[in-house]
Amino acid sequence: MSSLEISRMALPTGVTLAVQTGGPEEGEPILLLHGFPESHRTWRDVMPDLARDFRVIAPDQRGFAASDKPEGVEAFKTDRILEDLIALADALGLARFTLVGHDWGGAVAWLAALRHPDRLSRLVIVNAPHPLIFQKSLIDDPAQRAASQYMNRFRDPRMEAFIEAMGLEAFFAKSFAGHVDLAAIPDEERAAYLSDWARPGALTAMLNWYRASAILVPAPDAEVSAPEWTSAPFPRLAMPVLVLWGLKDKALLPCQLDGLHALIDDLRIVTEPEAGHFLPWEKPETVTSAIRDFLAETAG
Repeated sequence: MSSLEISRMALPTGVTLAVQTGGPEEGEPILLLHGFPESHRTWRDVMPDLARDFRVIAPDQRGFAASDKPEGVEAFKTDRILEDLIALADALGLARFTLVGHDWGGAVAWLAALRHPDRLSRLVIVNAPHPLIFQKSLIDDPAQRAASQYMNRFRDPRMEAFIEAMGLEAFFAKSFAGHVDLAAIPDEERAAYLSDWARPGALTAMLNWYRASAILVPAPDAEVSAPEWTSAPFPRLAMPVLVLWGLKDKALLPCQLDGLHALIDDLRIVTEPEAGHFLPWEKPETVTSAIRDFLAETAG
């Protein structure tokens, strides 16, 4: 297999996912997870290059784009989404694989590395905070707490009605204008986003990722203590880890890089000063070259 193809895969977790695949069947597998409010298209300028040498797999995660959208907040707990990932890897016969995650896909990837270290040969994180560092920063760092208040807005049960009232075009602008030049997004990509968001149940399903998350986001002026789990011993990661970070990210600040070395045995950090949160399509060449270098350095 050399060209990129999309198929639907029914998983024993009860959902059917749309999955883009490509590259040589015998190639080393790389599984890529997108975040909010995207799809496998997050990797549109990354996968074709990697597919020249690697077997690449990028699902639309549950709730997004062409994948199933189960009802209820409970269906979007990170544990459920992690089950999808492992079931997908099993269905594709991937005993071990390199896992790449951006945004919410990165949250799933961090959890996969913590819960299933035997399945991951490597971990690549793109602008997605380590859960321990993120939760602590939301308590202790006023700037990160302020930057994350959008999470509480997305958790508001009235958010769907608010988006529908403003219209999807306006939501598109609000989602991306603060992060990237809208003129840099091709018309066909804009149309793809709007089409995906207009699917029945799509807005609720995407927002339910935020509602199902256990991460505590205090109000800016609230005095709160950190959850107990943040002071308990936290497992270190032993597999090689690459963290890529667009330093202009307005939602996830560079403080998320502080303290990673204390939690990871084999860590590389690559920063991109001229990109923000949506690094995979703002600077795909940075992502692609960093992943290729990382795989070469950790081969065997």
